This record gives sequence, structure tokens and C-alpha cells, in this order.
Amino acid sequence: MRLDQNWVQQQGADCALLQAVDAAFQNDLPGRIGIAVSGGGDSMALLHLFARWSVQTGHPIAAVTVDHGLRPESRAEADGVAQMCRSLAVPHDILTWEKPKGAGNLAAAARDGRYTLMAHWASQRGIGGISLGHTLDDSAENFIMRLGRAAGVDGLSEMERCFQRESVLFARPLGQHRREDLRKYLVRHEIHWVEDPSNDDPRYTRTKARRVLPALAEIGVTPGSIQHTATALRQAQSALAHYTRVEAERHVTQQAGDLLFPLSMLQTVPEDIRRRLWGAALQWVGSRAYPPRKFSVRDLECELHRKQRVTLSGCVIMKRQHHLRITREYNAVKNTCTPTGALWDSRWALNGPHAHDLSIRALGGAVNDIPDWRETGVPRRSLMASPAVWRGETPVAVPLAGYNRDWTAQIVADFASFLLSH
Repeated sequence: MRLDQNWVQQQGADCALLQAVDAAFQNDLPGRIGIAVSGGGDSMALLHLFARWSVQTGHPIAAVTVDHGLRPESRAEADGVAQMCRSLAVPHDILTWEKPKGAGNLAAAARDGRYTLMAHWASQRGIGGISLGHTLDDSAENFIMRLGRAAGVDGLSEMERCFQRESVLFARPLGQHRREDLRKYLVRHEIHWVEDPSNDDPRYTRTKARRVLPALAEIGVTPGSIQHTATALRQAQSALAHYTRVEAERHVTQQAGDLLFPLSMLQTVPEDIRRRLWGAALQWVGSRAYPPRKFSVRDLECELHRKQRVTLSGCVIMKRQHHLRITREYNAVKNTCTPTGALWDSRWALNGPHAHDLSIRALGGAVNDIPDWRETGVPRRSLMASPAVWRGETPVAVPLAGYNRDWTAQIVADFASFLLSH
């Protein structure tokens, strides 16, 4: 159900913000919507807008606050959100994030932890989508920060308005609106919000980006113009992704969990498309959440010109007479052990006569004990890193080597599907 447009037009200065909330999930409206609320101005405005939207449409919503515990005031701020939610009759939960030991980049760890906690919360509450309070100013600040990191097309592209993470749909309905517009909304409706003191801390890159933006406005660089450029880059990124899939279909072969690239591709496919293919292949074979950061296609291909084998991102790239083969690195999986009913290395599913005393581990040096493994045509190094069924220290089945036909192994999502989803 959507907002009645006659009612919307009667809401004066709030009209555009309510329209944005109404279109948050476009045509994929979840059965129940979650609102991520920190207590800051952007998310408090989002909460209030969605509460009004819910009353008008009858669509159920719920709110969630993640307390990172990084500041002494964080719990009181979460409790303030809970009080606001009670006044709006919106169900609300507070989730507590615990800093993992050895977390290097604290901001990145907190962000990833926040998404994971919210995704689990959504799953438990029957929530199909979560709305976030990012604004046009956030997009501009991100652009400036990434520009300082020498980001390319992907890094400078517009933040996606709807995206999947942790199997949950997230939306940014206020991404076309300025932060000051939301502050004016809060003042109009007499809504209290808190300001995170870290927003003014000059040690943070985002604070520096926020402070430099007013000066850039003197030469026409505004959040709006930055957004226009970021949107154009998003369109370019989409086109590059399309042609990456086209070249993958044309050139890349999948075999026993490995990927094969013809050497001729190095001369016929443009460098940026090759970079995308290499990065996606390393991410897929290596079971990584992200492709390797800032690796150079030229450096990699020069290495392969000098060597027969290069190790990168948990993978081994092997040069053969007519092709390059990317396989999993044995050392990256030698300690990975799962029950036979679970995914192994995040991508292999094994089927056979499961038993409690069996487990899945990499085959490793036991490949020498497997009869006729050479007849499979799969390289020894690939088989060493392939999944095997073990009983104690004895290999019971090695599906990729054809040892024990009672067992089979399948990749849960092939490379073509992976490219579509990324």
C-alpha cells in the first residue's frame, strides 16, 4: 500500500520527504519494514517520517538501534530512541555490538558488525527490508573521502539506493535530500536529536571532508553536483559490469571449482575489463567477501610473464601453454574443517551418505594415495585444495578425483551467477 497522494499534497514542506519514504523500496515493498535509528538527526527524522507513513498506509514497521559501546553516552542515546519509539507506538529493539579482539580498522569493524546484527534482527522479526538515514551530504562526503584514496569508477560511484547485504534488503530513501532539510523537519515537529561529538573531531577523515565542502561550493562543487557525477559513474560502472559478464561468457571456463582464461584474452580484452575479471575470479575462487584491493593488472600480468605460478588473495594462478588457471591455494584451506552437511570453504556442498564421524577437509598431500587421479585432468595442486570426505585421518571420498562415487560435490553458485549478483 502507498500513501494517498491527496494527503501527501496537504503536508506542505514535508511533502517531498514523505514521497521519498513512500518510494523507499520502489516496487519491492517488504511485508514489514525496519528502521535503523542511532538517535542522530538523520535517523530520527527517518523514524518520524516512517511512523507517519505507517499510520497512513497501515503497513507495519519496527525500529532498531545498535549500541556500539564506543562512547559513554551511547546507551543513554539508545534509550532516548526507545522513548521516542514508545511515543510513536513503534516497536523498538536495542542491539549491543561487542568489539572483536584484534579489530584493526575499528570503524570498518563497527560498520560490518552493525549490518550483521541488524540482518539477524530482521530475520528474527520477520522484517524483509531495513531503511537507513543516509543523506545527500553523506554521499558527497564519501565521494571526497574516496577521491583522497585515489578511488576509481567503482569507489566514486553513487551509493546504491537499494542493496542486499547479509541476505537483507537495505534502502536509503533520503539519499537525494540535504541534511539541513532533515534538521528543519525535526525543528518543525519539535523532535529532539543528539549530535555525535565525533562528527566534529578533526582526527576523522569524514569530519575533514565535511569541513572542506563549503569551500568547494565557491567553485560550484556542491553535494548536488557531486551527486550528479557519482550517478554518471554508477551508470558507467553498470556498463562495465555488463561487458565484464559478456567477456566472461566468451572467454572464461569453469572446471572443478577452478577458472580457466585463454592467454589470447590478454591481448583482446581491454585492461579495465580484465581487471574486473581477475578481481571477480580471485574473489570467487578465494571465497572472499571482496576482491583484492588495488591490485594492478599490469603487475599481475608481468609477474605471470616471468613466472609459471603466482599466489594472490588465497588463490594460485598457474600459467599453461594456452591458458591461465586460477585455483584455490591449499595453504588457505588446509585448516578448514566442516561437517559433511555444511558448506565447505563457503562454496562447496557435498552430497552422500553423511555420518557424524565424517568431516570435510582439503585433500592435501593425500592426493598421492588416490588411484588414477591424473585421469581426471585436474591438476594436482587443484585437487590438493579440493574438498575431501575424511574419517579421522583417512580420506573416504574425493569427489573431484572420482574417488568413491557415492559422494558428489557441487559449487553452490557458479561464476556466471556470482558475476550477476556482484
